[in-house]
Amino acid sequence: MKTSLLFLLLTISPAAAQLMPTSAEVFGKKFPSLDNRATADWWKRSPDPNAKANKRNRLKINLEVPREEVIGFAVYTLQNKTLKLTAQLFPLKPEETQEVRLEVKDGDAWKEIAKENIVYPGWSAHFRIKNWDATKDTPYRLRHAEKATFEGLVRMDPKDQDTITVGNLSCNSSRTTGPRPVILKNLIKQNPDVLFFAGDQTYNHTQHTYGWLEFGLQFRDIMRDRPTITIPDDHDVGQANLWGEEGILATNAAGPSGGYFYPPAYVNMVQRQQTWHLPDPVDPAPIKRDIGVYFTNLTYGGISFAILEDRKFKTGPQGTIPKMGPRPDHINDPKYDRKAVDVKGLKLLGDRQLKFLNTWSQDWTGAEMKCVLSQTAFCGAVHIHGSPKNRLLADLDSNAWPQTPRNNALREIRRGWATHLCGDQHLAVSVRHGIDTFDDGPYAFTSPALVNTIYGRWWHPEDEKAGPNPVPNSPLPWTGNYLDGLGNKLTMLAYANPPNRNDEKQRADGYGLALFKKSTREVTFECYKRFTDVTTDKDSQFPGWPITFNARNNDGRKPTAHIDYEVDLKNPVVQVINNTTKEILYTARLQKPSGKLPVYSSDPHTVKIGRDKPSKVHKSGVKGE
Repeated sequence: MKTSLLFLLLTISPAAAQLMPTSAEVFGKKFPSLDNRATADWWKRSPDPNAKANKRNRLKINLEVPREEVIGFAVYTLQNKTLKLTAQLFPLKPEETQEVRLEVKDGDAWKEIAKENIVYPGWSAHFRIKNWDATKDTPYRLRHAEKATFEGLVRMDPKDQDTITVGNLSCNSSRTTGPRPVILKNLIKQNPDVLFFAGDQTYNHTQHTYGWLEFGLQFRDIMRDRPTITIPDDHDVGQANLWGEEGILATNAAGPSGGYFYPPAYVNMVQRQQTWHLPDPVDPAPIKRDIGVYFTNLTYGGISFAILEDRKFKTGPQGTIPKMGPRPDHINDPKYDRKAVDVKGLKLLGDRQLKFLNTWSQDWTGAEMKCVLSQTAFCGAVHIHGSPKNRLLADLDSNAWPQTPRNNALREIRRGWATHLCGDQHLAVSVRHGIDTFDDGPYAFTSPALVNTIYGRWWHPEDEKAGPNPVPNSPLPWTGNYLDGLGNKLTMLAYANPPNRNDEKQRADGYGLALFKKSTREVTFECYKRFTDVTTDKDSQFPGWPITFNARNNDGRKPTAHIDYEVDLKNPVVQVINNTTKEILYTARLQKPSGKLPVYSSDPHTVKIGRDKPSKVHKSGVKGE
């Protein structure tokens, strides 16, 4: 589809509403049913809300809602006095206005501050408000026509609050329909400052607008009044797995050939619905076939978040490496050579995102701690897949592969002493990564599936032995140092295996919280069971959690020496560079104006300092002592 035509389709004026294109016109004749529950004469296909769901048709919500309810939900972020907010509507009929109004409460009255056209396909409206007063809570209201309203609260930026709590959530099975009352009740009680949904918000592969609305109804009462980061994963764009390979055309929806199977217009719709409200992409150039990007950074509450797209640039395994299992992405041949699958030239994050991470790690404007958000894990912290008898040596779907790009990504994360949060794996784990040696990399927390009826996974070493250096006094038997199936080093800190996937309450569903305590630089991972009451249950968390560590230890290299520093700055940003290798070892905001900086060789080093960026040379050509 040409860009000019796409533009006409994306913003439908009231006068043009009668000309609303069909799915076949929007997404191409090859996929005439794509998102057709929410396109053209959608009301003829909206399911009966009382109809019994079955395996082939799990669509149970009715998209034809009362007209006063057509605004389904809203998501927003706030950064640098700019509010970005997306209003998600239920599908409209041709005679209805294609405009949404945004109001804020001024005293006891509501004041309209903006109005935006609804974008089709997808039925979303997008607001960018500059010069937002981030020092106070501001009630907002969205309006459509005369009756429809949706209210929420834009929270003040909690930059002076000592502990910032981030909800870590992912994998919301569409096979289990209906509300998520227990999770919602617990989250509202725990009151996180930021929500992070790492992907697979819906598994309605070819009906994303429907699935996105279903997700929104389930979580809108927690999303409406706090910043929410949502990033789409493979199932959101209709694929079983995704190796985006910079936007090439995939041969099928399983994805191992690399690329996207469904049309770029569909992928862009999904990304617009889920990510437009994030801060603008730092490098907005689209990839092949004009598929957009959204990787960016968000600073809120003194925490700087790098938001990645770890699927978009990754090389597909099919045709890249020899097939060594039942699928191109599964390895179960015990004779395989780990180095042979780490082929030169393979991509993971891609050059653009590695450059972004390098730049991001050096910029501490408004930040005291850093965190990386992505779809999936940088290790294969899984032994058993799908069913208890299906043991795999390696899964190429995770960021454990390819190994060299994996290590390069972790080095960039380590440079900013950043913590990593992700989802996707349907198995809650907390690990400490190893790059060159065990424990020299950052800590990471993979959230459990919110609702997991799709695919089970287990951490279960074949010898059933703890690794070297197990967690002291852990209630879990298999912690410590391990190599994953691709030879990557990891230290297992905690895992939440499902005891019985046939029992809904034993599937190990749930969610995570990450608490960033700025005064001490401590990070705490908490991992909660789906069916629990956090106000009364003593065992509401899975065994092995909580886990607390200092963000400084996201760089776990063992110093060989130290360099003294002393500056006339409060909480300075300090950068250390190896003069021989030209490598930036780390850039971090320190809490003291003087102290000792670790170095890892006898080479000469340069130390730079600054208030928010390392702008001045403090010492040059010095060796550690």
